[in-house]
Amino acid sequence: MKREIIITSDGSTTIHLPDWNEQYHSKHGAIQEAYHVFIKSGLEQVETDDISILEIGFGTGLNAFITFLESQNRNLKIDYVGVEAYPVSTDEVQNLNYISELKATSFADVFQKMHDTLWEEKHQISSGFQLTKRKQFFEDVEDQNAFDVIYFDAFGARNQPELWTEPIFQKMYEALKEGGILTTYAAKGSVRRAMLAVGFEVERLPGPPGKREMLRAKKVLTSS
Repeated sequence: MKREIIITSDGSTTIHLPDWNEQYHSKHGAIQEAYHVFIKSGLEQVETDDISILEIGFGTGLNAFITFLESQNRNLKIDYVGVEAYPVSTDEVQNLNYISELKATSFADVFQKMHDTLWEEKHQISSGFQLTKRKQFFEDVEDQNAFDVIYFDAFGARNQPELWTEPIFQKMYEALKEGGILTTYAAKGSVRRAMLAVGFEVERLPGPPGKREMLRAKKVLTSS
């Protein structure tokens, strides 16, 4: 499948798949979307400084990198697991402009390290940030009560509807700790219904630029 690097509306890059008319990040602003959907609506909702995160769709590494930057700014301890079935290429990584757009030149080595580290191993990226990349299909996730937050950043349901179904969200529900949250850019009614069907509490939130709404789901605390 053809792939190309494009510039999104906020000046940051993403990977575009012309055959699907699909991007790894919003064409209305890759960095803006990442901060709105995953930091503001996900990471910032966790009331602890020791946070475990599962990312469904590691992709370009943008979400992991901005989470690392937040861990530096807020003195957080992050254990980050990124799942990706089809890793991006070295050439693609080198053509992404996140370092300059985020004004994070001093952490350029960190972004590169995130992509260079071996898969299936836990790596200490910094004193407060651990990264494990798993080359894995999303339907093969089997974690149990392990994560405070899930960044659900799969390709859209228009092209991959099988990733937005009850069986997938059941796995996500099981992977979260009680009280944990899943945040995603998606807002389709079918996605919301699939989340509700497996036990999530679901709320609609204002979306990032170019999108009216998004969804956030919470694993309901069991009654004692």
